[in-house]
Amino acid sequence: MEVMPPLRLAGSTLFEGHALSVLQSLPSESVRCVVTSPPYWGLRDYGIEGQIGLEPTLPQFLNRLTRIFSEVKRVLTVDGTLWLNIGDSYTSGNRGYRATDKKNPARAMGTRPPTPDGLKPKDLIGVPWRLAFALQDDGWFLRSDVVWNKPNAMPESVKDRPIRSHEYLFMLTKSERYYYDHDAVKEPADGGVGKRSRRSVWNVNTKAFSGAHFATFPPELIRPCVLASSEPGDFVLDPFFGSGTVGLVSQQENRQYVGIELNPDYVQMAASRLQGLRSNVLRLAVYG
Repeated sequence: MEVMPPLRLAGSTLFEGHALSVLQSLPSESVRCVVTSPPYWGLRDYGIEGQIGLEPTLPQFLNRLTRIFSEVKRVLTVDGTLWLNIGDSYTSGNRGYRATDKKNPARAMGTRPPTPDGLKPKDLIGVPWRLAFALQDDGWFLRSDVVWNKPNAMPESVKDRPIRSHEYLFMLTKSERYYYDHDAVKEPADGGVGKRSRRSVWNVNTKAFSGAHFATFPPELIRPCVLASSEPGDFVLDPFFGSGTVGLVSQQENRQYVGIELNPDYVQMAASRLQGLRSNVLRLAVYG
């Protein structure tokens, strides 16, 4: 994998390329906050060489992400924070086919992961916690497990377990002491009178982005992360940029963004979306 020459961040930038390669060329301690959602394991084939998520085994997937987030930790400031969303899945009994979701194409999952060693058909794999513990073992401070509750979650057809309507958003830090703006993310108190400290269950509706055929980050899931873990003018990084929602929220909150995306179609989608807001700070750098 080609490593790019050293870079200097001078403003909001969108890179097309492999997350690891681009990260290796970013300056150390250059971003204050990271908000990201990597591709989930064994759920979708994006048709891009080098994509993450189709590793033959779960350990390979976890090891690859741990390596990438090791570089993320290097580019974080000493008081920086990583907010990591990752979804879960069930074992398939080694069936390789998954029916498409006609009601919600953005949620459609075209592949099935192989059953990991030690698990049984129909087991919940526990990918989010396995990744969180792997990052903890790699030196990250695991500070919070936020439950993203989806009030408008699409129904599932299963009848032998509760319908899943949540995902995890992990808060991890580079150091024991880190920047956290407690007041910026207070939420309405019970009864709607006054404010209280933010709790660890966030009720945020899913929200489709026109033009995207894949699930996208809701802006209101990202906003508290950006407000709590950065200040105006800071760089906010998303190494799996997708349609660019982290960049959108960063701009709205007067932060600068660094986006990395492998899929050229998504790069173009994000670039078009962000140029309409503040084209003077958007620089698109393409690397093979």
